[in-house]
Amino acid sequence: MRITSLKQTTAEHVTVVLEDESEVKTTLGTVTELRLFAGRELSDRDMDILRRESKKALSREKALELVSQRQMSARELNKKLRDKGADEETADYCVQWILERGLIDEERYAAAIVRHYAAKGYGEGRVRQELMRRGVPRDLWDDALSEMPEDTSRLDRLVASKLRDPGGRDAVRKLSASLCRRGYSGEEIREALERARASFDYEE
Repeated sequence: MRITSLKQTTAEHVTVVLEDESEVKTTLGTVTELRLFAGRELSDRDMDILRRESKKALSREKALELVSQRQMSARELNKKLRDKGADEETADYCVQWILERGLIDEERYAAAIVRHYAAKGYGEGRVRQELMRRGVPRDLWDDALSEMPEDTSRLDRLVASKLRDPGGRDAVRKLSASLCRRGYSGEEIREALERARASFDYEE
């Protein structure tokens, strides 16, 4: 297959136009690496290499764009690349390429997730759910969770803001269910309710 022209569409992107009028979108780096030029004849093997290397180069660009936008886990990046059309092999390759360059720090990401959800008043159970949902490796959870504040005042404020009558069974049941969804354990909820009742009795 003969290359009829190379169209540079952006500073980094090139479209390879072939004699059958088909096109392959690629990068300037790939054109240089494969020594492509108008008039060159490409064998079937050459075409396979062009398509494969172009796909990898474009997916690398997308991976770099994604990790520059926000922190994420390797698993999240893989899923995002797959969602954007990369096949499994290409997505795996790009994630490994990103990891080798230190552009994903899953330990730091885990710590950021813990800080974020703890600051919003969520309990450890909910934070664990978020770590799982975001694809953080399980062996990083314990160290990250060890940074959660042990101060009970945040939970007490949540209870105080929502519970007007600590003796009301329906209100207590609804609040307990809400706090459970926020990731607090049954023991934490029970102790917070006891503190709320004690405070309420004292004020009375």
